[in-house]
Amino acid sequence: MTATDHLPRTGTAPWQVFWHSLIHLPWTWRVMLGYLTLMLLLPTAALFTKSLSIGPAEFWRIATSPIALSAYDVTFTTSLIAALIDGVFGVLIAWVLVRYQFPFQKIIDASIDLPFALPTAVAGLTLATVYSENGWIGALLAPFGIKVAFTRLGVGVAMMFISLPFVVRTVQPVLMQMERETEEAAWSLGASSWLTFWRVLLPPLLPAILTGVALGFSRAVGEFGSTVIISSNTPFKDLIAPVLVFQRLEQYDYAGATVIGTVMLLISLLMLLVINFIQAWGRRYG
Repeated sequence: MTATDHLPRTGTAPWQVFWHSLIHLPWTWRVMLGYLTLMLLLPTAALFTKSLSIGPAEFWRIATSPIALSAYDVTFTTSLIAALIDGVFGVLIAWVLVRYQFPFQKIIDASIDLPFALPTAVAGLTLATVYSENGWIGALLAPFGIKVAFTRLGVGVAMMFISLPFVVRTVQPVLMQMERETEEAAWSLGASSWLTFWRVLLPPLLPAILTGVALGFSRAVGEFGSTVIISSNTPFKDLIAPVLVFQRLEQYDYAGATVIGTVMLLISLLMLLVINFIQAWGRRYG
């Protein structure tokens, strides 16, 4: 038996070539492909198939209906703004936790992961209570005419709450590995603290920051439990796409739910590709 005996002969059908190549992959590859197929590819394919079964004209009508366009705007615009804000404050929090020692530091560090463990419905209830007009924070903002709970601003607050840990936990390990000698060398050469951060610290931090922002954005886009409680779920005001999908399912409008879900998937994928491209650019030129 020669080394080429396992290869398919000329004239073999393409699917046979693919199958023959697949069975000769290492077992780790086969397990990975099987798991991804079951958990990711098949559900995604089923979503696309269901949404396209109604025909292109009906798909376009549902996908571009005024209420759907408004829900896309509230969902993706608010998620992106929330992720960018968390990108700034997440870096600041990670910086303080890594570079300074202070009382109750361990408790504060552990509390960063609270949105991971807290059920989203409980998070929404907590935020709605705190930011309502009679809540601790809402009562302070009410005299200035600022209403948070049951508005689009409340949706943004919920998204920032659940996406903050992603930024902190991706930036924190990179900061811990950075050596202080590099900063001290920049200071000894006359660089200011701001210039040192901009030219010395930010380039190696940028890929981690973008990763945290991308993860936070993805988490915010799919958030349902907290936003459905802190918002009024009013169309053309603060109704997000996941809630719209749920409302369509309650009305037994499965076609409408799958169409909106498919559009959300496509937009999320496109935005994540853009973020990943920027992240790759940051690694190459940062």
